Amino acid sequence: MVVKNEHEKKKVYFNKMQREATIIGAKDTVIVAGRGTGKGVIHSAINLENFQAMPGRTTAFVAPNAKRALTNTLPSMFLHWENWGYKRDVHYVVGHKPPRSLNWPKPLITPDNYDNIITFYTGAIGQIISQDRTGTSNSKSFDFVDIDEAKFVDFDQLKNETFQANRGQIREFGHYPRHHGMLITSDMSLTKKGSWFMNYENQCDQELIDVIGALLIEEFNVKQRMKEADAPSYLKKRLSSLQRQIAELRRHALFYKVYSTLTNMEVLGEEFIRQMKRDLPPLIFQTSILCIPVLAMRDGFYSSMTSKHVYNSTDFHYLDSLGYDFDRLSRPDSRMDGDLLRDQPLCVAFDFNRNINWMVVGQNDEELGRLNTVKSFWVKYERKLEALVDDFCDYYEYYPNKEVVFYYDNTALGGNYAVNDHDFAWVICHRFELRGWKVRPVYIGQAMNHADKHLLINRGFSGQNRLTPYFNEQNNEDLLVSIRTAGVYNGKKDKRGEKLAETEEDRLEARTDGSDAWDTLYIGCERFPQVSVILPISSNWS
Repeated sequence: MVVKNEHEKKKVYFNKMQREATIIGAKDTVIVAGRGTGKGVIHSAINLENFQAMPGRTTAFVAPNAKRALTNTLPSMFLHWENWGYKRDVHYVVGHKPPRSLNWPKPLITPDNYDNIITFYTGAIGQIISQDRTGTSNSKSFDFVDIDEAKFVDFDQLKNETFQANRGQIREFGHYPRHHGMLITSDMSLTKKGSWFMNYENQCDQELIDVIGALLIEEFNVKQRMKEADAPSYLKKRLSSLQRQIAELRRHALFYKVYSTLTNMEVLGEEFIRQMKRDLPPLIFQTSILCIPVLAMRDGFYSSMTSKHVYNSTDFHYLDSLGYDFDRLSRPDSRMDGDLLRDQPLCVAFDFNRNINWMVVGQNDEELGRLNTVKSFWVKYERKLEALVDDFCDYYEYYPNKEVVFYYDNTALGGNYAVNDHDFAWVICHRFELRGWKVRPVYIGQAMNHADKHLLINRGFSGQNRLTPYFNEQNNEDLLVSIRTAGVYNGKKDKRGEKLAETEEDRLEARTDGSDAWDTLYIGCERFPQVSVILPISSNWS
C-alpha cells in the first residue's frame, strides 16, 4: 500500500487482513483478530486517511481506561505514523494546543481544552475517551469512533454515551463514506460481556462487501488501461462512475471478519506462533491467537464470581502529569493505579511451588465492605521468592506506606525448595525488610479444606460475607485466567495439573497456583482483619 504525506509517497507492506480492511473502505469496520496480526496498522491507516479526507473533523478514540490508552493503543498508532513520515510536533501534536507558528486550520468544533486531544495538521482532532473518566463523551459531537481492544470496553456505557455523540458535521462530511462510521478491533473475549462486538457479524452484508470488492477490481483495471497510450476516451467517465458507485456502497457497508494470528505468518514466522503456544495459557492461545471463541465454560470452583467483580481504576492525576511521555508510560508502576488506599498497608499472600511462585496483593476497603485485589505477580524456574518480592518492591517503590500485612498458613512453614534452607515465610519477611518494608506477619493456621474454602469464598462473591472480592482487571490478567478456569474434581478444586511438567499447551501460570495464593489472601483478610495503623513490629525474621 502507498502512504502519502505532503512531501512524499512511501510504499508500506500490508498483510491480507490490513489490505482487506483498508481497501474495502466500509463505513463501519469490525475486525476480530489474534495477537500480532497488525491491528494497530489498520487503526493508523484508517485514522490517517480520515484526518486527511475530513479536515477539521473530530474522532473519538475510545479506551476502557486511560492507562491502557496511554501505554498501548495510542503509542502503537503514533509509532506507525512516525514510520510513515508523520512526525510528532510537526504533523500532529498531543495533549496541548498547536502553537500558532504552525498555522494549522482550526477544528470545526474547538475543544474547551486540549489535555486529551490529538490535533492533526489538517485541523482534524481526536478526542481520547477513557471509560474510567466519567462523562468524557458528554456534550461532544463526533464524526467517527475508533475502538481498539474492544473486549475490555463496557458496551452499555459505549451505547449510552459515545455512540449517541457520533452525530457531527453532516453538511461538511456527509459525502465521505466513513463519516459517522466506526472502527472496532479486538481479539476474542473469554467472557460473554466482552464479546459484544461479535454481534456485528449479523449486520455484515457479505454480498454487498463482495460487490464492493468486484468494483474495486474493475476500478484497478480501468486505471491500468488509462495508462496505455491508446486508451479509449470513455474510460475516464467509466472511472468516475465506478468511484461514485463504490463510495455510495461503502456508505452503507459494514465489514466484519475474523483473522487468526496465522494470517500474519509471513511476517511473524513460525517461531512466534510456537512461542505464543508455549508461553500462553491454552484458553488465551485459543482466543487471542487462533481467534476461536469459547462456546461454553464449565462450572468452576469460583462459581459465584461474575463480571461485576472485575473493575478498572487509574490515577488520572499522575498519568496526566506525564504529558504523553510514552517512554515513561512504558514503565508502569503503582503511581498509575487509582484504587490504592495510600495511607494503609498492602496485604499480601503467596503460593509456593518448585517451578512457579505467586504473590497476590490486596487492600480492604472496610467502609464499602470490599477486598480489592490490586495486583498479582509470579516468577518461574530460576527466579524464586526473593525475585518475586523484588518485583513487588520495584512496582511499589513510590508507594508511601512501606508496610505489608503478610498472610500465610502452614504451607509457608518448613518448606525450603523455593530458594534456600530457610522456610518460605522467613525468606519473604527477610527480603521485604532488606528492601526497606515493614512486615506484619499474620499466621492463619492450617490450610482450609476445600469444602469450607469453596463455601466461604462463594459466599463472599455473593455478598454474604464481611468482604466482597473485586479484581483490578488490568493488573491481574494471569490471575483472572487461573481463577476463571479453576475446575472442580470430586468436590474439591481440581489441582491435578499442578504437578505435571509444563508443556506448550499447559503453562504454569494458567494453573490453579495463582488462585491458591488468592484464596489465602481472601481467607486472611476476611477472617483475620488487621488494624490499618502502622504499629511498631519487632521482627524475628532477620
